[in-house]
Amino acid sequence: MNKLKLIEKLEKRCNLTRDKASEVVECIFKEMTNALVNDKRIEIRNFCSFFIRHYKPYTGRNPKTGEAIRIPEKKLPFFKCGKELKERVDYHAN
Repeated sequence: MNKLKLIEKLEKRCNLTRDKASEVVECIFKEMTNALVNDKRIEIRNFCSFFIRHYKPYTGRNPKTGEAIRIPEKKLPFFKCGKELKERVDYHAN
């Protein structure tokens, strides 16, 4: 499913206009992004959580030249599946 399909489902299921459904989806994604940018954890009970992992800088190697290069510190978002979601997906797979 992509964002457009999500908007279409919301439009039909909640009897919203396409513009309103799009606004709702955009609002949710924007707030989730803002939370992660501000190092906040997002937890949706029984579904999933999103959080930021911090990586310290390190020295890596250019695979072509073998030259040592400095990799700066970085923050990356991670997704962790909730127990109920895992069980539901696994149940439907069997």
